[in-house]
Amino acid sequence: MDELNPILQELINHPIAFLGGFASGLLRLSLEDDPLRSWLKQQGIRYTPPTSGSKHNGAGPQSISIE
Repeated sequence: MDELNPILQELINHPIAFLGGFASGLLRLSLEDDPLRSWLKQQGIRYTPPTSGSKHNGAGPQSISIE
């Protein structure tokens, strides 16, 4: 039950934001597309998309061989 404490704390402290983020995750909405991007701007929330130089360079899954 300790693993769920951070999630429950966020839900209790910020229920609208939590449920909005949860719903956008379920619907697989991108924060870079409208109408979500324009709504975030109206709320005064800055979203910076991940840069291409991050750990995940977009190459996707890689195969490995185990001998």
